[in-house]
Amino acid sequence: MTPDHITSQLGSRPSLVPLHGNRRPDPSPTPHPHPTLVLVPHGSRDPRALATVTALADRIREQRPGLAVRLGHIELNQPLLTDALAAQRGGGAVLVPLLLSRGQHVKRDIPAAAADAPHLETRVAAPLGPHPLLAEALHTRLVQAGWPVRRLGAAARRRHAVVLAAAGSRDPESALGTEAAAALLADRLGVPVVPAYAAPTPACARTVPEALEALAAEGRSRVAVAAYFTAPGRFATQSAAAAPWIAATPLGAHPALARLVLHRYDQARTAPPVAEQRRLTAV
Repeated sequence: MTPDHITSQLGSRPSLVPLHGNRRPDPSPTPHPHPTLVLVPHGSRDPRALATVTALADRIREQRPGLAVRLGHIELNQPLLTDALAAQRGGGAVLVPLLLSRGQHVKRDIPAAAADAPHLETRVAAPLGPHPLLAEALHTRLVQAGWPVRRLGAAARRRHAVVLAAAGSRDPESALGTEAAAALLADRLGVPVVPAYAAPTPACARTVPEALEALAAEGRSRVAVAAYFTAPGRFATQSAAAAPWIAATPLGAHPALARLVLHRYDQARTAPPVAEQRRLTAV
């Protein structure tokens, strides 16, 4: 898979003050030139989840000074997405799902919330995954958990493997995205990476224990569990508990994740607004 071209951040605008000291008028004053970035996490009862996505929002602000960044959860945490959109009085908003694959939240719930905010010009970005920046962040978290820093030799590669633990979804497209993410991580590590799910469904049937058992049967004695989750929660904890060796923490506020959020934001800014998309679909 070819890495997406990451949109570079624009530099500061040229000065509007000429050498003789009289300020030239701005030909196109824009008090709010950039739509608000609304991060859309799922939400969790685990208190670490809210702290994690808040830290990620802070990191995004550091990478893009001046950009308004807000949170809007799908459920379980405040503020909810519907409330966050209602609180914004006007202007534009780009909703970036803090989700790693396409499922019902991305296809239905988030666009529905955007459509219910007619006072805003809203756009919905693509989910974060799959993307090479996620493979970068997953690799970092594995190394932090104890994965070898240097690329493994031939003998070690025969012993090592990774289970990429994800939440699971009833949507087959979600499983395809997780499989693509596993392939990106496998290319980076040079060992097999097997996708598995904390909440199995017909579309995402392989459980984390089943994947671990299959790899052990192949003679893989060093199998790590990588957390394909943006923040701590029940599924991430459950998956880590099954690890026979090391388990990485969720992606969290990794700098690569912040860059990816901004990349999805920049991509979505040029897309038709949600209201126009709905109108074209109805025609």
